[in-house]
Amino acid sequence: IVRNLKHDTFLVIRYVKRRLTVLIDIDGKHEWRDCIDVPGVRLPRGYYFGTSSVTGDLSDNHDIISLKLYQLTVERTPEEEKRDKDVYLPVVDNLKLPGTEAPLEPMSGLALFLIVFFSLVAIVFAVVIGVIVYNKWQEQSRKHFY
Repeated sequence: IVRNLKHDTFLVIRYVKRRLTVLIDIDGKHEWRDCIDVPGVRLPRGYYFGTSSVTGDLSDNHDIISLKLYQLTVERTPEEEKRDKDVYLPVVDNLKLPGTEAPLEPMSGLALFLIVFFSLVAIVFAVVIGVIVYNKWQEQSRKHFY
């Protein structure tokens, strides 16, 4: 979407009251469009902000012209202050992250038996069909007259 454009593109990242919002302007019209809005984000304090355009084996060149970072002073209750102080890892409330699903339950003995049984039946069926086809082919190859 943002490759080879003739104008600058802009990105705004806001984190206000546990809400992470990303807005983009890729059309060069100074009109912001919502990219993502995630409520319930809890970020720890004392970390640094960094940028990178490396995405693995395939990377693009990006010129970061400027970064403007603001820390807003927000009135907090002592309860909010304590709750935010206890955050050590980034957390999103009520968000199911990939790879965090519950592990699958192991198969029952009956299910495993049925899978093995029908697999063996299919293999035997395939071998029988293969033998029949091979015998027909051999029979056809013997009927050539020279």
